[in-house]
Amino acid sequence: MSDVYIAGIDMLKFGRFPEKSVPDLGAEAALLALKDAGLTIQDMEALYCGNLVQAGAMVGQRILQQIGQTGIPVTNSANACATGATAFRGGWMSIKAGVYDAVLIVGVEQLGKAGLLGGGGGGGGIPKEGLLGSQLMPAVFAEAGMEHTRKYGTTFEQFAQISVKNHEHSTKNPKSMYQKETPLEMVMNAEMIAYPNTKLMCSVNVDGAAAAVLVSEKKAREIGMGRAVKVSASVLTSDPFTERDLVMPDINTCTRQAAAKAYEMAGLGAEDLDLVELHDCFATAEVLHYENLGLCGDGEAGKLIDERQTWHGGRIPVNVSGGLLSKGHPLGATGVANMYEISTHLRGEAGARQVEGAKVGMTHVIGLGSACGVHILEKTA
Repeated sequence: MSDVYIAGIDMLKFGRFPEKSVPDLGAEAALLALKDAGLTIQDMEALYCGNLVQAGAMVGQRILQQIGQTGIPVTNSANACATGATAFRGGWMSIKAGVYDAVLIVGVEQLGKAGLLGGGGGGGGIPKEGLLGSQLMPAVFAEAGMEHTRKYGTTFEQFAQISVKNHEHSTKNPKSMYQKETPLEMVMNAEMIAYPNTKLMCSVNVDGAAAAVLVSEKKAREIGMGRAVKVSASVLTSDPFTERDLVMPDINTCTRQAAAKAYEMAGLGAEDLDLVELHDCFATAEVLHYENLGLCGDGEAGKLIDERQTWHGGRIPVNVSGGLLSKGHPLGATGVANMYEISTHLRGEAGARQVEGAKVGMTHVIGLGSACGVHILEKTA
């Protein structure tokens, strides 16, 4: 089986673009990624597109109508917040299997000022809404944060420091929706959405698109390996059955399983990572995922925060892009945008936010319902 490489990758500056359509945004990102790879749509053998809100609208085909209809197969994915990572993994698998040598991945979403997202629709079983308070995501992650507090004593201030860190990081990322520092007092005194998450501790609904060109080792050597980034692990999981309180969503298990499989696939461990882009949909979520991804032991996330180990310049920088709290969270694009951030550092092209000497990075996204995508990327040159 061939190793798989990112030959080209790019993203749009996240924001709000009511004058543009979803295919418009996707096409722009696709052309940027192709340009970065030094290839054209004629070189692509397949397209894998991730989009959630317009699932069923054949967004991938509509993107090709703008950049070139070459007759290639198109696969459209919708998998909650893991949508972009799912599309990426589909392309990775096709090259790994030897079916193609070059494929295009596009993740795109248009959310604008969408309201608070709830849980997945449909299905029977125990109706969670009303029994516990709310099935809306702010409440779900607030509850998860409070459970961490119950077990380990994590404080409101420690959760709030996640927002301080990520907003500080965003000031060095020109493609982040917001590029503004938020001091601790501002974060803690902001409008309370669901304790302990204030408004500044919740991710931002935005429009955005990101795209990548994946190639086989044969193709990578043909076009030049100088800026190629190796995809050392690609894992997608869903929740296994566990004995638990069915009105309390499991935030942790599928991430823990995905991380364990990714480390095994790459032949690496958490100690080998130089930076991580993880799913900080809420500040409480980032704290939980420090432990879920093995960046520290259970109950030690608060220590990482207090010692600033996950800040830029720390032992294991997390969300140097500004994360979803600042950069924004266009659902279908997030997974691919995380790949862009890690790839940029591994290439040594991240400018003022560069993590010096970065050789190995991890991306993580999770959509409750459930789907978790974890990828490990490595520098090749």
